[in-house]
Amino acid sequence: MTIACPFPRTALAALALTALPLAAFQDQKVTYDDTPQLPGQPYKVHGERPWPQVVTPGDSTAPPSDAIKLFDGTNLDEWQTGGKPAAWDLTEDFMRVNGTGTLQSKREFGDLQLHLEFSCPTPVKGHSQGRGNSGIFFMGRYELQILDCFENKTYPDGQTTALYGQWPPLVNACLPPGEWSSLDVVFEAPEFEGKDLKTPARITVLHNGVVVHHAKEFLGATSHRSVARYAAHGGKGPLRLQDHGNPVRFRNIWVRDLAGYDQASR
Repeated sequence: MTIACPFPRTALAALALTALPLAAFQDQKVTYDDTPQLPGQPYKVHGERPWPQVVTPGDSTAPPSDAIKLFDGTNLDEWQTGGKPAAWDLTEDFMRVNGTGTLQSKREFGDLQLHLEFSCPTPVKGHSQGRGNSGIFFMGRYELQILDCFENKTYPDGQTTALYGQWPPLVNACLPPGEWSSLDVVFEAPEFEGKDLKTPARITVLHNGVVVHHAKEFLGATSHRSVARYAAHGGKGPLRLQDHGNPVRFRNIWVRDLAGYDQASR
C-alpha cells in the first residue's frame, strides 16, 4: 500500500536544509561579482568587503561585549584627578562627587559611544546652576551639561543635556532628583587640517530614552559667558566628569570606540 506524503516536495527540501548544521553554509559564496561599483567606495553592490565585527548586545545590567567599562561600581581604577588617584566617594554600586576635584579618564577617545547613569542629590538644595551641577567633557573640551532641571529653571543653554553655552536640548527629559537618569551618547570628534577646522565635533544624545540632540555640531570648546571657539588638537582626548561642588552620583559608565565602516574596532 502506498501512503501519500502529507508534505509537498518543496517543503521536504526545506526541512532537509534546516537539518543541516549552520556551519555547512559558512563557506558558501554569498556575494556578487557582476554588480556595479558603489559610488565613492572601493566595493561593488552586494560584493566582497570586510565583514562587520560580531558584538553581543548588552542589557540593563551589562554593556555590549566590546565595551570598555569605565565604572562598574567596584573601583575607580579608570579615573584620576590631576594625575593622582581618583578620590570620589565609592558607595554601593555608585561613585559620588565629594569636592576632591574633577575626574579624568586615564584612557583617551575619539569617536565613541557612551552610556552613563547619574542621579542628582536629595534633599534638594540651591536653584538654577547651583542645583545638581556636573558635566561630561568629551576630549576634555566639549561639555554635555548635567544639572537638576526637574522643576528648576536656568538659562536654556545651561540646562540638563545642553551643549553648555551653545545649544539647549530639544526637550527637557529630566526625572525627579534622587532617581537614576540615563544618557546614551554618540560623539564624533572634530577634525583639523593643520590649525584649521575641517569638521566640527558632533553629538547625538538620548536622555532617559528621549532624543535631545541629533547630530548637533559644537560651536567650539566649551566656555563660560563667551562664544565657544575651536583650537586644533589631537584626534583623541580624555573624558572628564566635573566636580562642581554638588554631590551628584554616577554609575554604569561604559564606552565603545567607534571605527569607520569596513574597519576593525579601534
